[in-house]
Amino acid sequence: MDERDLGARLQAARQKAGLTQQALCQRADLSYSTLTKIERGAIKSPSIFTIQRIAEAVGTNLDELLGSLKAKTPAAKPKKRAKSGVRFVYFDINGCLVRFFHGAFTRIAADTGASVDFVEQTFWHFNDQACRGELTLEEFDHKLAKAFGVEDVDWMTYYLEAVEPIPAVGELVRWAAEHYRVGLLSNILPGIIDALRARELLPDVAYDVIIDSSQLGVIKPEAKIYEIATQEAHCSASDILFIDDSRANLMAAEKMGWHVLWFDDYRPDESVDRVRAALEFEG
Repeated sequence: MDERDLGARLQAARQKAGLTQQALCQRADLSYSTLTKIERGAIKSPSIFTIQRIAEAVGTNLDELLGSLKAKTPAAKPKKRAKSGVRFVYFDINGCLVRFFHGAFTRIAADTGASVDFVEQTFWHFNDQACRGELTLEEFDHKLAKAFGVEDVDWMTYYLEAVEPIPAVGELVRWAAEHYRVGLLSNILPGIIDALRARELLPDVAYDVIIDSSQLGVIKPEAKIYEIATQEAHCSASDILFIDDSRANLMAAEKMGWHVLWFDDYRPDESVDRVRAALEFEG
């Protein structure tokens, strides 16, 4: 078993147990950085004692964890190649898979007494740092609370109450996952992807790759994140289609040789039709 296979199995066991990465870190007494690196296969030969602690934290033992997950892993189905040459599809999250979270700014303003524009301005001031993983979610919350002059702000709660999945996109992702390899590529705060998946706010498919900016320390539209995403997809740049609601992010991906499509969440049905057309395959 290589480190990528091990990481995928550990991630599957954690998700089956209903634990976020942060919750598992607390139970297993691991650092967030260590766990995320193990899950994405970035640590070669992690300590057997560490794996044992993870197994116990998710309510199983080492043999059952590695054995049962291996037994339940289905044989990979042959995937398609689109007429355009696309074999791998990356989806952005905010503005593509879920409707954007601006409603959270209004709710924070109402609860804190700060103006909506000041709430939004403050959020974006610290957002890039948090999306790079330079701030934990707790540190991000503390900075918001200090700026608004209140004792505490729980961004995760506001965010999860504000976002909602886009039904047509959920169907699209499930269809794409049947025919192509698919992944997530998002500028996002620590722990948000796990929270979205735990609440079933993201399409429930087996993503081949999850590019979480807060784990990698780079964000879109920086070239480095697309280089990493290309490597993780195990295909050439010309094989990848990227769907995002930011033109700046799409142009950066296009410079890397990717296929790109802009997603308009105000007209999701039209956007879905364009994606399906781009992924048309023979037969």
